Amino acid sequence: MADILLTTLNARWAHCAFGLRYLLANLGPLASHAALAEFDINQRSVDVLESILQHQPRIVGLGVYVWNASQSLPLVAELKRVRPDILVVLGGPEVSHETQAQEIVRYADYVITGEADWAFAELCAKLLRGERPLMKVIPAELPVFEALKLPYDLYEARDLTQRTVYVEASRGCPFACEFCLSALEVPVRAIPPELFLGEMEKLLARGLRHFKFVDRTFNLNLTFSRTILEFFLQRYEPGMFLHFEMVPDRLPESLREVITKFPAGALQFEVGVQTFNEAVAARISRRQDAGKVAENLRWLRAETGVYVHADLIVGLPGEDVASFAAGFDRLCGLQPHEIQIELLKRLRGAPIARHDQAWGMVYSPYPPYEVLQTSVIDFATMQRLRRLARYWDLVANSGNFVRTLELVLGNQPFAGFMGLSDWLHAQVRRSHGIALGALLEAVFRYLTVERRCDAGEVARRLWEDYQRGGRSDMPVFLRPYLTADRANDRRGDEGPKASEAGVGLPRRQGRRQKGG
Repeated sequence: MADILLTTLNARWAHCAFGLRYLLANLGPLASHAALAEFDINQRSVDVLESILQHQPRIVGLGVYVWNASQSLPLVAELKRVRPDILVVLGGPEVSHETQAQEIVRYADYVITGEADWAFAELCAKLLRGERPLMKVIPAELPVFEALKLPYDLYEARDLTQRTVYVEASRGCPFACEFCLSALEVPVRAIPPELFLGEMEKLLARGLRHFKFVDRTFNLNLTFSRTILEFFLQRYEPGMFLHFEMVPDRLPESLREVITKFPAGALQFEVGVQTFNEAVAARISRRQDAGKVAENLRWLRAETGVYVHADLIVGLPGEDVASFAAGFDRLCGLQPHEIQIELLKRLRGAPIARHDQAWGMVYSPYPPYEVLQTSVIDFATMQRLRRLARYWDLVANSGNFVRTLELVLGNQPFAGFMGLSDWLHAQVRRSHGIALGALLEAVFRYLTVERRCDAGEVARRLWEDYQRGGRSDMPVFLRPYLTADRANDRRGDEGPKASEAGVGLPRRQGRRQKGG
């Protein structure tokens, strides 16, 4: 039994609910009366409800995000139908803006907007005493970040070995990019380094080796950033993996020096390029030196072992296909390991909405509120770009086609991959649920039939790529093009160093470490 149940629907089972752990850690004397129950968006709402009711809670606190808003609505509606006496408290970014307009809010008893680390505890204390605040929507007073009780002890052993564990050294963002809710946040606040690193030391001692930092701008405070990197460098062991979100045009020598000391694959930098169009960047209040971004990406790829994940956005106000294609080609030329292509989302409360009329911005009314068309990209073209983004993830970002991708892209990456995307959709009429074997054969057919590439060369590259995942069962369609000797060439060239590369890393990163 638990008087207070903290719960949410994660995007996947492997994700940990970081925000809920903060709430639980800061419940004070109420913590002994509380429990945490995590689910994922693929579970049926009635099954989740059954599990929730087994805890016999008096209060249910539910974290609502853009990725689980659609699934959270029926859960709350069914909960209030079955047990109207249970008090439902909503929180999270999705319900913190445009709050009253949301149907899920109608079912809830209370909504806390903003950072609820302390406000949730205060509300629960009142509710358990029988007090019912008159205001349904409660704006949280900003907590003193350095005074919060940190939640890292609440990660269980299974979390540390099987799931994505999130950590943060700072909150907030100094930039005002209009597509992001960080544009509404207060300036950056940081935890005292000694306190934060003490918690990291404990996680290392418990066996955690993969750390995902959620700081919006990890490299903003350069002294603190360097201190954190040096801390992990001194304690590095094979298999350690650190993910950071980095400001792409801010990489001074003080950081470069320590970054170069990490082994290949130990660091992943997520760099939000978003657009190379300077007029578009200025329109959405994004301050970025495109030349410096390119210089830093070139340096990272040439001089370090950092795994570089770069983001581009489709459908920004006033950016047409030609502009996006030019930016895509430029980014491909800088050779990040991954390019995440995302359709623009109109997140609730984000200032990007001010461009709706001027640029004909039309968004889906349903989460995740992706752009459907703009004045310079019509719906049909946006659909093609949506498919391109999905196929790019399956082919390019997966690490399953590293060498073969070179043939697809040629000298014009956007045009080259759009050709594959359009052809693939015409063949399979879907962008999800494509088995790897079927995708391999489709890429082979496209390159050999449509692009008239040499079948032997395509087969050799596909076979090399296939083996990166540790596979040895040669697909049947490749066998006529590969002799036994040629099929074994790659394995013979690998040697111990290449075969051991990527051990302990996430699968995508590991595949790229094997053989470059």
